[in-house]
Amino acid sequence: MRPAARVQAAIEILDEILEGAPAERALTAWARRSRFAGSKDRAAIRDHVYDVLRRRNSCEQVGGGLTGRSLMMGLLTLQDQDLDALFAGDGYGPDKLQPAELPSDKPIVGYDLPEWAIPELRQTLGEDFELVEAKLKERAPVILRCNLRKTDRPAAIETLRQQSIEAEPHPASDTALTVLNGARQIAQSGAYQSGLVELQDASSQAAIEALPLRNGTRVLDYCAGGGGKLLAMAARVDGTFCAHDAIPRRMQDLPVRAKRAGHKARILGSDDLNSAKPFDLVFCDVPCSGSGSWRRDPEGKWRMTRQDFEELLKLQAEILDQASHLVTPDGTLVYATCSMCHSENEEQVAAFLRTHPEWSIKAQTQWTPLQNCDGFFAAVLQKL
Repeated sequence: MRPAARVQAAIEILDEILEGAPAERALTAWARRSRFAGSKDRAAIRDHVYDVLRRRNSCEQVGGGLTGRSLMMGLLTLQDQDLDALFAGDGYGPDKLQPAELPSDKPIVGYDLPEWAIPELRQTLGEDFELVEAKLKERAPVILRCNLRKTDRPAAIETLRQQSIEAEPHPASDTALTVLNGARQIAQSGAYQSGLVELQDASSQAAIEALPLRNGTRVLDYCAGGGGKLLAMAARVDGTFCAHDAIPRRMQDLPVRAKRAGHKARILGSDDLNSAKPFDLVFCDVPCSGSGSWRRDPEGKWRMTRQDFEELLKLQAEILDQASHLVTPDGTLVYATCSMCHSENEEQVAAFLRTHPEWSIKAQTQWTPLQNCDGFFAAVLQKL
């Protein structure tokens, strides 16, 4: 596909997203009905779509409207691309630019964030707010976790190098690797398929590294999802590792991932929790705004409303209370989010401690994209 045809495809996909289609579904549907598109074409179109979503407000202001065409005009202008060449009206590219739709040269007003999130993030980030907001407009780095059950970081780097993937140590964790080249080859690489490495952000790896894990620990990942954090814990110590999620289908890939990594993970339904408790460590990576990972999932920030956010706060408090009853008398409860919003993090922990005086904070850490990782929060709580 020519560059202009890729732009037109991105326009069509963005129009579907603006009408309510999830971004991944819209991209997948386009790829299925466009068999002529090669892997490089699909990757370039995906980049266009996600670059727009990261900077939607800016693209709308520069492009002069909230349509796929206007947003792509805005993005390409911000990227200093030649609009006349890409909007030439020939082949399979977009129609020729009209005089009335020339991009705006006025200064951009505001931020590429939903209005409800701005005061939340300002409260957490303080003077770093604008630096982090700028980072959220960029593509996130690709980060791997080397599986300590099968390798160490130097060996993983060498194995990846032999498979044309260049990586270097990330300072946040002793298992984290930043991919410099060859990111699109990871899923098909021998290192990945044999379980030597997994995709996982450095901030969550750092949170796992800081946990008080020891051999023989009984661990429950209470909001397990795909199970990545449970597998990271299982790679560090011998123990019993259980996964639970309120929506069980989220864990459907966990058995395959665990087998690839060389771990055993027991999946527990809600009815199994009381008979399986107590656990030495219960890890709660609760549903959240996802503000720390908006570089990876920029669509999420535009779909969430203030009402959605308020409902999440209630759910987070409920989960923390429920999970606290599953811990041994001298055990550890971990509350985590991929959020940078104070009310989801420090305020939730403080509210929990006010109603649960038998618990105290052992450690509490916030990561942000300024550390070249996703935003992430973790509080380690201990029974008194």
